[in-house]
Formats: sequence, structure tokens, C-alpha cells
Amino acid sequence: MATDFWASSHNKRWVIDRATLKQARAEDLQYVDCPEHIDFLNIYFANLIALLGKRLPLRQRVIATATVFFRRFYVKNLYCETDPFLVIAACCYVAAKAEESPVHIKNVVSESRITFSQEGYGIKNFPSDNSKLAEMEFYLVSDLECDLVVFHPYRTLLTLCGKETAHAFVAEAGRLELEEGPLQTAWFIINDTYRSELCLLYPPHMIAIAAIYLTLVLNDKTRDAIQAQAANPAPPPRAHRARTRAATAAGLCRFMAGLRVSLPTIAMIAQEILSLYTLWERYSDAAPDAGLAGGSGAGDSTGDDVARLADLAHPASGQPIAANKRLERTQAAG
Repeated sequence: MATDFWASSHNKRWVIDRATLKQARAEDLQYVDCPEHIDFLNIYFANLIALLGKRLPLRQRVIATATVFFRRFYVKNLYCETDPFLVIAACCYVAAKAEESPVHIKNVVSESRITFSQEGYGIKNFPSDNSKLAEMEFYLVSDLECDLVVFHPYRTLLTLCGKETAHAFVAEAGRLELEEGPLQTAWFIINDTYRSELCLLYPPHMIAIAAIYLTLVLNDKTRDAIQAQAANPAPPPRAHRARTRAATAAGLCRFMAGLRVSLPTIAMIAQEILSLYTLWERYSDAAPDAGLAGGSGAGDSTGDDVARLADLAHPASGQPIAANKRLERTQAAG
């Protein structure tokens, strides 16, 4: 199953529609001043997962898997009824195991306490008891339905660019020869998509193709080559010149046209990525009194929304709220 996305639990159970996602966030919207702030929380928690992952340290693929676990968990749970910081620690811990890069539970707890207590997060009472994280791991895996195999766009990106063995769906389009700079740009775009909920809405290979599409448009060299080809269309290259750089511009267009995917869907994903960057420009990790970059009136409350959720998760009693309803019943039973 781990080598076949179409037969995997990822494809069958964890590619959801917008209506399901909207329903999952319906109650959380009561605790924010603007629906857009839920999108800011997506960036906030993804940045926090990346920060904790770097401290442990974890590879980028493990951090991406932890982020996907976090998104999946909150399809079935609410921010306002859980402790997102404990969930983040559990996601990193479980993702490290799933990606065969295990980290000792003591290290996860200690690094989480250090990370979350930093200025800007202010979580001073993160549980120091390893059993709390172990218990949260149990409920996380349960809500994930033990579906711990996650497919990422990185593999498709490397396959399309000739860095890994090709699969059937790229047979007609062939390989795309990208220099190191454009390839790195596409990789970074994929990293950025985890700040949104695209990983829940679209298959990973579609996200990878959208990242390549944006790279071809945004990178100076590839954009100039495509524009030059559009202005001066050249005849089809001869067979012995098919792989030369002189045919690169035409090859880029043929590559995108030859992929057996829905190009309107690719364009939609690309537009959502651009919208994410627009949103990200107005986001800030600053303390609540600093608000959003740009100082807009609506932005001043975004930090308060994060602080409000933190207060819900960590009340004055010093005991974090239950991770979910089942854990609450367990705590009540002693």
C-alpha cells in the first residue's frame, strides 16, 4: 500500500471536500473575530510544528508528515476543545516513528516545553510528565484510524524532474529538466503549502504539478524561455536535438500539456497557493499587542485569537484541558 497512492488510505479516506472541512471548523469560528483568522491559525501552528521539528531535529519529510497528522486530527476535533500544543508534540512524536526517524519521548517533552515557553507562545505549564504525551499519542493514532502512511508532493516533484524512477502518469509527458535553482524553488513552494489545508483537499501529485507550474512562471529563466517561445514559435526539434537546451522552451509547454491531469484543477491549486502568499504577507508571529503586519484594525485581534485558544487549552488551574472527549472521561475517572 505504501507504494500505491490510489489504493492507499490517504487517497480513500483523507482527501476530503471543502464542505467537510467547513463543517469541522464551524464551532471554532465562534471564538475568532474574523473567519480569516482560522487561516492565520493554520500558518501559526504549521510554523510551530516546523520550529519544534528543527529543534528535535527532524527531516523536512517528517515535519511535513507531522503537519498532515495535525490537519487530519482537527478534521475530527475542535481547536476550542483541545490543547493544540500537546497535539503538536504528539504529531511530531508519531510522525518521527512513522517515518522511521524515532525520537525519544523525553526529548520531545523537554524540547516542547522549551519551544512553547518562548516569548510569543507563552505556554508555561506544558506537561512535563511523559505519560501525558504517551496518552495523547494513543488518542492521536486512534483519531487517525491508524492511517500513518502519508504521501507527499516531494516524491512526484523528484520523479517529474528525473531524480527518481518515473511512474505511469508521467509516461506521456516525459521528464522535465530543471536546473537546481528552479527545482529548489518548487521544493520551497511545496513546503509552504503545508501552511494551508491543501494537503487535505488535493492529492499530493496535483500539488507537486502546481508547484512546478508556479516555478515555470515565477522563475526568471524559465519564464523568459516560455515568453521567447511564445513570441517566436520554432519548428519541432529534430530527434537528435530533442534533449538540447535549444528545445527547452517548447519542452516546458509540451511537458505541462502532456501530463494526464486536469489543468483547470492545477490552475485552481496554483491560485490557492498565491492566495496563501497574499495571506501570509499580512500574518505576523508577533505578540498580540503588535497585531498583524500593516497594523490593520482587523489584524490586531489575530494574536488575541491565538492567546484565547491558548487560555482555553491551559486554564488558570494549571491543568491542560482534555485532548478530546474520550481523554476527558478518562481524566474524570481518575
